[in-house]
Parts: sequence; C-alpha cells; structure tokens
Amino acid sequence: MEITRSSVDTAKGPEAWFTGDVYIDAVAAARSPARVQANLVHFTPGARTAWHTHPLGQTIYVTEGVGLCQRRGGPIELIRPGDRVFFEPDEDHWHGAAPNRFMVHLALNEVDDDHVAANWGDKVTEEEYAAAGT
Repeated sequence: MEITRSSVDTAKGPEAWFTGDVYIDAVAAARSPARVQANLVHFTPGARTAWHTHPLGQTIYVTEGVGLCQRRGGPIELIRPGDRVFFEPDEDHWHGAAPNRFMVHLALNEVDDDHVAANWGDKVTEEEYAAAGT
C-alpha cells in the first residue's frame, strides 16, 4: 500500500489545449507496467478542450455541473453528473462546460512509453461551440 499525500497544486490548463479557464488536479499516475493516468478537470462556464485524440482512448466521468462533448462529425451531446463517456482510440473529439454552467469530470487515460495521453489539434471555434444551442 502507498499513500500519496496531497502535495501537488492545482494547475491551470495550458492555453494551447483549452479555451477559457480550466483547472486540473492530478489524481493518479501509476508506475509501469500499469498505464493509468487520472485527472480531475474543472471547467468554468464556456470553457472547453481543443479538438484532440487519445491513442489508447479516454473515459471521462462527470462529477459536477453540466457539460458538452462531441466527436468530429457527430452531434454535440449534453452530459451531466454520473454520465460516463468513452472516446475510442484516435477518435477526434472535444469536451467542456455548457455556456452557463461549470462542469467537472474525472479524465481517465492510459499512457506508456509508446503512447502519450493526448494529441492536441485546433481549438474548437466559437461557431462550432455555439452549435450546441444550450
């Protein structure tokens, strides 16, 4: 058993990866041969990720608020606490808060020497985001 005391400060999400204010708390980073990485991600209203993919897929679990997610070419989906979203490996997508609500999710990724957590693309435009109509 290993207990890791809370000592890592909340980090502001990199501007290249997010639109709006996003804050990240590290939850888990397993040692090899395990591959799990988990972060609690806090989105302010209207904040969202850029388009991105995960080589080994990603699961997000919404814990608070109301959010939106979309895979490229698909409809924008409303997500709420208790909802789980699995993005297939290399599926281009984005996720974030609804325009008028905060949203928090637990992001679960697999990472190893051959697979980064995410490959980041272009930011979601205001027009793409506004298509949610929420």
